[in-house]
Amino acid sequence: MRKIRGFVSFGRESIGGFAQRAATVAVVGAVAGSGVVAATGTAEAASFYTPPAKFASAPGSVIKTQSTELLLQIPGIRGQWPGTATKIMYTSTKQNGQPAAVTGTVVEPTAPWRGKGVRPTVVLAPGTVGQGDQCAGSKMLSLPMSIDPTKPSLGVNYSGLEMNLFLLNGVRVVMTDYIGMGTPGIHTYVNRLESGHAVLDAARAALTVAKAPKNSPVAFSGYSQGGGAAASAAELASTYGADLNVKATYAGAPPADLSKVIGKIDGTFISGAIGYAINGLAARYPELGPILKKETNAHGKQVLRTVATQCIGDTGLSYGFQRTNGWTRDGKSLASVIKRYPEVGSILADQRIGTLKPNAPVLISTGVNDDVIPHGQVVTLYRDWQKQGANVHLANDYTPPIFPGLVVNHAMPMLFNLLPATNFILTQFNR
Repeated sequence: MRKIRGFVSFGRESIGGFAQRAATVAVVGAVAGSGVVAATGTAEAASFYTPPAKFASAPGSVIKTQSTELLLQIPGIRGQWPGTATKIMYTSTKQNGQPAAVTGTVVEPTAPWRGKGVRPTVVLAPGTVGQGDQCAGSKMLSLPMSIDPTKPSLGVNYSGLEMNLFLLNGVRVVMTDYIGMGTPGIHTYVNRLESGHAVLDAARAALTVAKAPKNSPVAFSGYSQGGGAAASAAELASTYGADLNVKATYAGAPPADLSKVIGKIDGTFISGAIGYAINGLAARYPELGPILKKETNAHGKQVLRTVATQCIGDTGLSYGFQRTNGWTRDGKSLASVIKRYPEVGSILADQRIGTLKPNAPVLISTGVNDDVIPHGQVVTLYRDWQKQGANVHLANDYTPPIFPGLVVNHAMPMLFNLLPATNFILTQFNR
């Protein structure tokens, strides 16, 4: 992986915290492996995810809040390491301009901010966790794994490492659940506008909850699905988020061009995630419905119905390594079917990231041998932004192919870029 210059070091305290967090994750993994898992919450907790009949329509408005605990914290005691967590429901905007209620979590760190100016805020955009409501990250904070025995479903929240690295450095963190994740309606997976809106509005809501100055520094960070959401937020910031003081964005392995991603992910362990994208797009583009009805066979229709209520682990176990030619009437891949319909091509073009210029520095990372998100389309995003004069950096990961299709070459670069990406954002906060 190419080294990016200008990063600051974490210091002994941060590295120690990283080691502590890694040990915690190992303990949780051991507990989960032994069969001890958390259920998905009480009816009272579930009611938090039901929006009121009427709520403020202004983007970023806080609709309601609820105290919650993080991993290994004692319930009811505030001010514990690594921070005080608050579930939030806030207003964002759908693709058609209508308001939507979105949930997430704001964490105020116990560690002081020792950098320049007031405490900054990072919006974490989670990677692919699924499409079912039970997969929302805000539902898995006290234990990053949960089982819903009614489905059944296994959910995993793997954003804790990144979250705690920022908290350890005194940075406020807000994690969005995205539109339709936990709340009513379908989760519009990898929708460019809706994911970008959810990230930008999460920043607004976090500043309100923290009673922070409106011009406090903010940044966006995400990998995979989250990388696309962060990238979208970065290029929408100058228009939709003009009131925000954006300092930096990290976009890891962003699915910037869905027309290229579909063919790459087909046949991998998470090929069922293609169904997430189709379901989300069909909810916003009615013209897609008749095409799906015509082109998918009975099995394909079942896949789309089933994955809409699953977490990514469920989808991998149910449809891992399947190819989409088994979902279509004529036995052709979905990528081939798409080419026959110009209107579908227009939909995918509408979702492409890279046509707008970010208003703050961006670090993009990509794995040359990524087996899920094509390296080439990430490089294209980098070049598209470069041509517009954006301050953008590219970090390539050269991990050799390991069990292609098992998603190892997608996951490893995420881990390798964790510290450099965090350092990149911290550096921009201190400029």
